[in-house]
Amino acid sequence: MSEHRHRESVVVCRSPEAVYAMVSDVTRTGEWSPICTGCWWDEGAGPTVGSSFTGRNEIPGRTWETRSTVTVAEPGQEFAFEVGESFVRWAYSLAAVDGGTELTESWEFLPAGLAMFRAKFGEAAEGEIADRTAAAHRSIPLTLASIKRIAEAA
Repeated sequence: MSEHRHRESVVVCRSPEAVYAMVSDVTRTGEWSPICTGCWWDEGAGPTVGSSFTGRNEIPGRTWETRSTVTVAEPGQEFAFEVGESFVRWAYSLAAVDGGTELTESWEFLPAGLAMFRAKFGEAAEGEIADRTAAAHRSIPLTLASIKRIAEAA
């Protein structure tokens, strides 16, 4: 798998402000993510640029934590963060549409992340990178479907 970025969208029958309030509250991530089971704020005042948080991820046979920093916090428009030392970028972009909000989740393996994987895993790096990329491709539609379901039930 050579594409190190992915994005998908869904229309949520809620306002951009309401959807933004959900996705920028990282403490709720475990409600909709198939991999991240929970997050908590480490430093900063919640969803503001420069604030950091830790996330716990679980898949069969592996549990790990990551530290992320908020890079974009524009209520009703976009919430984004980078994992580790600019290894991966996750973002939620929002746009008002008839019937609610078009919510787009995007993921991108950044150059520093690719370099870190190559240094850490050596010859096995490309397989590890492909596994992480495939996981993002699988999880984004599941995450969006869960956010939609939860938001519309509120």
